Amino acid sequence: MNREATDDAEAALVVRRTIRASPERLFAAWTQSEHLMRWWGPGPVTCPEAEIDLRVGGRYRLANRMPDGRIDWISGVFEVVEPPSRLVYSWRIGASAAAPERVTVRFEPRGEETEVVIHHERIATPEARRTHRQGWEGCLDGLTAFLA
Repeated sequence: MNREATDDAEAALVVRRTIRASPERLFAAWTQSEHLMRWWGPGPVTCPEAEIDLRVGGRYRLANRMPDGRIDWISGVFEVVEPPSRLVYSWRIGASAAAPERVTVRFEPRGEETEVVIHHERIATPEARRTHRQGWEGCLDGLTAFLA
């Protein structure tokens, strides 16, 4: 399993993980609510609700239930949908007035495995980048376990 996370100078974060699954299986796990709710969330964070309208211009909304019971909503709009290789979507937590961030997820075949590459950009602060890195690493841990 390959794990790497790096920040760049452009307020972006790249997280990579190689998972033993096909791009088709990973794309389905990422884009179908019934699958996503089973693995989404780092550590003790769970996803009790996920709504996904998988089309360019379609919206998504994910509930992140925190250990204290609070729910933070992540939402956005799909900008690119290219099964089974790429997704691009806006990213907003809660009702923030700030401009939305952007997430690109690529599923790149590597023999019997697939490298998942997450490029999360337009992140406002170094602290937010650190938090997002931890979140993405935790989500990829859950995705890896779900597909094992």
